[in-house]
Amino acid sequence: MNNMTKRIVTLIPSATEIVSFLGVSKSIVGKSHECDFPKKLNKITKLTYPKIKVDGSSKQIHNEINTILKKTLSVYDVDIKKLKKLKPNFIVTQAHCEVCAVSLKEVEKITNKHLGENTSIISLQPHNLNEIFYDIRRVAKKLNIYNDKNKSSIHQLKNRLKKINKLSKKIRNKKKIACIEWTEPLMVAGNWVPEIVELAGGKDVLGKSKNNSHWIKFNDLKKTNPDIIIFIPCGFNIMKTKYEVDILLNKSKYWNSLKAFKKQEIYIADGNQFFNRPGPRIVESTEILAEIINPEIFNYKHKNKGWINYFESKIKNKTK
Repeated sequence: MNNMTKRIVTLIPSATEIVSFLGVSKSIVGKSHECDFPKKLNKITKLTYPKIKVDGSSKQIHNEINTILKKTLSVYDVDIKKLKKLKPNFIVTQAHCEVCAVSLKEVEKITNKHLGENTSIISLQPHNLNEIFYDIRRVAKKLNIYNDKNKSSIHQLKNRLKKINKLSKKIRNKKKIACIEWTEPLMVAGNWVPEIVELAGGKDVLGKSKNNSHWIKFNDLKKTNPDIIIFIPCGFNIMKTKYEVDILLNKSKYWNSLKAFKKQEIYIADGNQFFNRPGPRIVESTEILAEIINPEIFNYKHKNKGWINYFESKIKNKTK
């Protein structure tokens, strides 16, 4: 099958980015409502729709999702009519999280009923960096494009990470880091995030590599008392996250007892575009962490684009 005859549907942003990275973005005929990168694919047919109000607060979204999941329903709807018209021969989806995208079980059910055996499902399920790269290679192999060019591109991504790690290894006293993936209730980032924190020269004090993200209490933050706190909520951009962090920090007077608060080392990064998309831009995610944790060593110019200092942003707002 040549690239022109491939008809690919991607149902999660990381899948869209992986397929594009591998050089066959022109073969993407449908995508999820959340797939917004690369921007050249913005006009591609959207096939999924959330059942929740995505512009709600983190608490509202959390409660709505819990209500839906308790009824054993999917958080997303799939436009089956549009999907059938597109006649994809590949669907790239995920089996990692029912909240992140349409579940694998739902995709399999729809494919079997409406598309048939001519459509192959490629399911992504990474929990760490090695598995992210494994998935990129696996997608390339399934699409029959695991060629020298793509092997070289994957190698270049790994080399960028190795360069960061080489510099960060020289750091003796590593700062304690907490990466928050949801604000209300509090959730700490797991999976690949603790691993890239370490590559960037920090020590994740709450997340565990290869383990899922998990809920925490404020006391967990208090006990570990991290040097740096980085907010990277799933699905939220920087401005939306800043609004949520404003609410969180103003709601409780206890936050100002933390070392990170006193030293004004609280940061907001674009979790939606970077950290929560296990694909090629996991390298940029690592660069962002490196800049935040060790600014005297790293400068990739992601500041004010991929991340901000929470306290600096408050000062800027006051002077406007």
